[in-house]
Amino acid sequence: MIPSADVLGRLSRALGLDEVTSHELRDLLAAVEAATDTIEALGDLASVGVVLDDVVRSARLIRSFQCVVLPAMLQSAEYARHVFDSAPNASPEAVGRAVAARVERQSLLYEPGRESVFVLTEGVLRTWPGSPALMLAQLDRLLAVESLSTVQLGVIPWRRPVPVMPRHGFTLCDQGPVVVESFRGERVVDDSAEVAAYEEMFGRFESAAVFGSEVRELLLHVMADFRDLDAPATR
Repeated sequence: MIPSADVLGRLSRALGLDEVTSHELRDLLAAVEAATDTIEALGDLASVGVVLDDVVRSARLIRSFQCVVLPAMLQSAEYARHVFDSAPNASPEAVGRAVAARVERQSLLYEPGRESVFVLTEGVLRTWPGSPALMLAQLDRLLAVESLSTVQLGVIPWRRPVPVMPRHGFTLCDQGPVVVESFRGERVVDDSAEVAAYEEMFGRFESAAVFGSEVRELLLHVMADFRDLDAPATR
């Protein structure tokens, strides 16, 4: 059950919580209420990323590992449209609202005081919806985001072995909950032992990835391959 603000305040006082902790709880309540409103408005789209969009809003440190789909915070509008279109019974109106909300949420990437670390497998860059032209625009966005001081983008090249076989994507929010993503939707994990296991796993994937100039070179190489795919259509 989601408590009201009044109940949360009385519980905080009864437990003798300090102001910092009480403020964090109020922020979490606001995020949960916003996520609930969004889920109700979007229906089946709630299974493909809406929960994550709202959870990251209150986090100062985001660490995301993805092995199939690009992280929500890095998706172009057209790429996101294909993601939301994959939901069952998705209506054009609901997809439009979901895409707009996702793009608006990405403004968090530019806020001072926030840090975002994304680690992808190269397979993510080569798993593409729509058209090569869509992916060229998407990869160009990744190059732009990678240059931000608030963002670290790493890719595990296909020439390197992964430290452990990935099964799904996940996102760590601060030192707290983990959002685990699958075809059946999203699951928020807050058990301390599980969170610690995901933190350790993220560190292993991060250590296998390339960053900085190496990741920019890799992105440019993948873009060249998509230009080759796009060439017959543009002749």
